[in-house]
Order: sequence, then structure tokens, then C-alpha cells
Amino acid sequence: MESTQDWNGLDGPALQKALQEYCTSEGISDIHFSPEKKEVRLEVRLHGILKKIATLEHKTYVDFVRQIKFLSKLKLNVTNIPQDGHYTFNVKDRVVNVRVASIPSRFGEKFTLRLLDPARGIVPLPDLGFPEEIHGKLEQIAQLPNGIFLITGPTGSGKTTTLYALLNTIAGKDRNIITLEDPVEYELPGIVQSQIDPDHDYTFATGLRSILRHDPDVILVGEIRDYETAQTAIDAALTGHLVLSTLHTNSAVEAIPRLLAMGVSPYTFAPALRAVLAQRLVRTVKDDCKGGKCDPSDNATYDGRMALPELLVVTPKIRQTIIDNEPAEIILEEAKKEGYRSMQEWGKILIDNDDTTESEIMRVTM
Repeated sequence: MESTQDWNGLDGPALQKALQEYCTSEGISDIHFSPEKKEVRLEVRLHGILKKIATLEHKTYVDFVRQIKFLSKLKLNVTNIPQDGHYTFNVKDRVVNVRVASIPSRFGEKFTLRLLDPARGIVPLPDLGFPEEIHGKLEQIAQLPNGIFLITGPTGSGKTTTLYALLNTIAGKDRNIITLEDPVEYELPGIVQSQIDPDHDYTFATGLRSILRHDPDVILVGEIRDYETAQTAIDAALTGHLVLSTLHTNSAVEAIPRLLAMGVSPYTFAPALRAVLAQRLVRTVKDDCKGGKCDPSDNATYDGRMALPELLVVTPKIRQTIIDNEPAEIILEEAKKEGYRSMQEWGKILIDNDDTTESEIMRVTM
């Protein structure tokens, strides 16, 4: 996906505009600028894969950085500490949010821009590619009157997309839905969305306590990061609210010891937890390449992505293992007795159906 454009020589605003047009038309999710001794490496992430598309001269990059700092309200004269900001731009009929992050490096500031494009954002739940069995259970979870539902996985695994898809199934259906996000990534009609502001002590924990005074039925907490947020979410779930949130763990089962390690009581956490979904995004094989006709190591073999899940539904027996503070291995053993399938097992089904390749499953699960 090497770009045929030469962006060197453009001033900051012109380069910003050219990159915006290129990346939104190609479906790019992230843009990386990595300064090296003689040039700046420009890479983009498409379908989870990072690809170099161009090199920039340092003088072009410096002008571009000045423009990005101005737009995202970063300090222009600060280059030796990390900075974070955001800005928006219009493209066709939509507004794209851009998350900006910088860190100092040996040859200049490295910048990463994440494009939160509504064209890629809110996807109907049936279009996410979950197996029918899991799709049906997710629809049931969205209708629950109370409890906690967690989605786990690394950055870029589609957690937010799945959460929005779930909310989209119940938005506007006589339920008061309030979100607490960092930042608000996509606008969804029919719900109230709130963005945290740690600089003014509006964190996930303090925001969640405030939300509870607004009579919510469903609460989305962008991420559970600490004991205070976790315990407040549990209390909310036990007092009649459905709480949706995310964690960073490798598997669904690992979410349980992770929360317990934060210090929450297994006696309150166990009755509050309803289910945990772990997921990755795997690239799907093009129709012309099905049946092993193309090289699985060639990026051109793939033309889309779908969810690779594992769903742990908390049954009475699994709830008892949580109360007993059993290790993840025991919880997994009990879950398998009740039909739980790992991502690798679901991946084998996708391979057998010719939806993806063995190398792709290994890439995202190893």
C-alpha cells in the first residue's frame, strides 16, 4: 500500500489535509510518524497491520508537527515530555475525531494519530461477524436489567466497536443510557455521552458516582482501571443497573483474577458479574483467495476483518469458583465443562469455513 504521492515540500496545513483525505478514503485507523536520523518514517495501520507508506524530510515534518500541535492545543515549545490532545476535521458528511499523542525520541518527537471515523465506528451487532451462538447471547446480555458485562482485549481489538453495537440495539427503547468515555469516540443518538477530564478531577470513578445520581438504566464505563472504579461499578450493578465496561486482559477468564487483584471482594463481585467477552480482530480472506488459492502471508490475500471471540457466561458454578477465589485455571476448567470455547477453538472453525487462515489466527492469539 505504498503511497504514490510525494508529500515533501507541502506546508503543515497542506500536508495535514492531504493525509486526512488519503487516510479516510483508505480506511486507515492510525498514522505513525517516527523520526530517524536522515528522514521521518510515515506508517499507517490498516486492518490491524502496520505498513510504511512514505518518508518525509525533517523540514516538512517539523512544519506538520507545528500544525498538529496548534490544532490539538499542545504546547508548541515543549518537545522533551509526552503530550496528548485531540482535534476534529470534516470529511464529506461526517466529523472525524483525531487522538494525538507524542513522545520524545532521539531524532525528534514521535507522533501517533488515531482516527475515530464514524464511517468505521457504529456497526450493527449482526455485522460484526460473531458466531451465531455468541451473537445471540450478546443480544440477551444487552437486555439484562442489571449486572456487569466486560469486554477484554488489547488496544485495537474492537472492544469499543462491540460496546457501541450493543448500545445501539437498546438505544431509544425506554432506557436511560449514559456513557463515561475517554474520549467520546463516536456519537450515538438516544444516549447521553460524557467525557472524563482528569485535569479537573472528573475521572471514571468520580464520573461514575455522578452518573448514578441521574437515574440511569444502563451505564457504559470506558475502562475499569482501578479499585475505586471497579467497586463503584459493582455497587451500581448490585443496585439495579446494567454496567458495560472494558479491561486489558488476554482472555475472558483472566478478567476475573484481574478484578480481584484490584482489591474488590469476591462476595460482591461474583453476584454482579454476568459475562466476559474477550475478542480480537482477524483479517478475512478475499473470495478470490478462498480454498488456499493465495499466499496467506501476502496482505493482498485479505480484504476485511471479523471478530474472533470467546465468551464466558457466569453460571452458578462459575460464580462459586469466584467466591472461592479459585485461580484462572480452575475457572477455565469449570467453564469448559459448560461449553466454553477459547479463541483458538473458534479460530479453527473460521479456518475450516475458509473465512481466514491459520497464520492469521496465530498472529492475533499468540
